[in-house]
Order: sequence, then C-alpha cells, then structure tokens
Amino acid sequence: MRNPYEILGIREGASVEEIRKAYKELVRKYHPDQYRNNPLSDLAEEKLKEINEAYDYLMKKMESGRGSSGRRQEEPRYGNNRENTDRGLYDQARIYVNMGNTAAAEEILNRISFRGGEWYYLRGLIFMRRGWYNEAVTCLKTAVDMEPTNFEFRDALARVMNANRQYQSTVYDRRGYSTGPDLCTLCQCMICTDCCCECMGGDFIRCC
Repeated sequence: MRNPYEILGIREGASVEEIRKAYKELVRKYHPDQYRNNPLSDLAEEKLKEINEAYDYLMKKMESGRGSSGRRQEEPRYGNNRENTDRGLYDQARIYVNMGNTAAAEEILNRISFRGGEWYYLRGLIFMRRGWYNEAVTCLKTAVDMEPTNFEFRDALARVMNANRQYQSTVYDRRGYSTGPDLCTLCQCMICTDCCCECMGGDFIRCC
C-alpha cells in the first residue's frame, strides 16, 4: 500500500480528527452515487477501496498507539528514499500550479530527476494553465500510461481532451481555413481548466 497519509491527502502524524475529516470528504467525492453511468466508475471504486484501506490502517495504528506502554513507535517507511525526497518537491509544485505560478512550478519539476506519472501529470497541468492543450494532452497521456489506475490522472486527461476537441473543431470551418475559436469554446476551455485545478484544491476561475 502507498503511504496512507498521502492517499488521504494529510500530513504525517495528523490527529484522529484530521484523519476522519479527510476520510469523510474523500468518501463523499468518490462515492458510487457520484459516478453512475460514468466511464470512470470503475476507477472511482478502486480509489474508494484504497481510501478505505488507508483509513482503516491509520485508525488501527492510532488505537494501537494509545494502547502501548508509551514507547515511541518507529514510523513505517513508504516507498524508497528518492520518492520521499521528491514528495516535498511535488507538494511545492502543486501549490505553485494552484496559484497559477507556472514558471515556479516548472522550475521545481526540473529539479526532480526521476520523472514518473506525477511528474508528467503536473507538467500537463502547467501546459493547461498556459493554454497549450496539445502539449497538456501529451503529458497527461504519458502520466496515465505510467499509472493507468490513477483516477486523478485519467480524470484530468478526459477533461483536457474534451476541451481540446471542442477547441480544434472551431479552428477550421468547413472550407478549411482558420476562423478562430468562438466565445463559447473559449469559455468551455476555461471551465475545463478550472475543473482540473479544483480537483487539486486550487482555483482558476475565482468566481465559481
């Protein structure tokens, strides 16, 4: 199992109240009722299973800690040292992406030598923030190929591909020359970007 704190999106050493709050929010987000007749329902189910396992693990750990003789138990290590080191850089990059500071986020990513699925995912979000939808799709496809069961990656890719198709369909009219995107399409692209950013806890369109 991956780091259970990471799965629940909380800091290591979080309190019982913090764990329960994060768990309830994630269960609400990935509940099966939210994904009826949705092609992502299977991934949402897998995500919910992972969330439940992480929650059960942490709650049992809390119970055993209270029942111990007071000796400090050594925290388990999740993943290898490189992944633990890069975790902080990924967290920083996400913050910068949410703030819209793509230059700072890109600088952080360039400091990470191992380029896994999360690296390409964040790189895709940076391109999306800049309005470079073709490049965003390429990076997000790579992220999904590397981690096919990652719901966050697949959801972002689906949203960006949909916006990109709508954008491309208006660039060329039936006579084959460029007419430029109309206002509706630009709004759709902006809404797509906002949805993807909100999945990460950020915001692209402040008013909604």
